[in-house]
Amino acid sequence: MKLLISPKIRLKLAGKNPPVNEEDILQCFSNRAGGFLEDTREDNKSDPPTKWFISETDYGVKLKIVFIYYPEKGVAIRTAYTPNEDELRIYKKYGLGTEK
Repeated sequence: MKLLISPKIRLKLAGKNPPVNEEDILQCFSNRAGGFLEDTREDNKSDPPTKWFISETDYGVKLKIVFIYYPEKGVAIRTAYTPNEDELRIYKKYGLGTEK
């Protein structure tokens, strides 16, 4: 899988707490247990659609990965960060199907 991460996004990811790098993102894709959810908020709509998921790195750090998949180019990372409680709840319910 080819990750597309612009210099601006790399800088933004490095400033996160904890900092996020390309290896962390690849680990989250590899360790993903659930599906991809689509961000349908008006401000975040894109074509192709913006997708996201929550997974852990190999060291157990949970991250929310937000991306756009371009079939001819690869996966463009929009952001990645530690998810909040609402995002965890939404992903458990709709991404993993474990919350009723």
